[in-house]
Amino acid sequence: MVVRPAMLYAAECCPLKEKHNIKISVTEMRMLGWMSGFTLRGRIRNEHIREKDGAVPVEDKIRASRLRWFGHIKRRPSDDPVRKVYVLDLTYVKKGRGRLKKT
Repeated sequence: MVVRPAMLYAAECCPLKEKHNIKISVTEMRMLGWMSGFTLRGRIRNEHIREKDGAVPVEDKIRASRLRWFGHIKRRPSDDPVRKVYVLDLTYVKKGRGRLKKT
């Protein structure tokens, strides 16, 4: 698949909201259906399209790339700037008001 790497570019280190995850998975399923020759009128289930193409859900690919990035950060020396940001303590920062966003 050609478009998946473009969709997943830098997904391991940027936070995605739930609505972004939904949009990415919808876009992926539309492309898979288009490549397989299915239309929306056919009302084919996503599992059937994935099974036919042998594609892994994009959420699983994002999760795997994040775990790979996490392992990369954990192997860095403790004085590395990336590692310092990872263990940064933000208990003194005042939280904003209102309801939390769905992430």
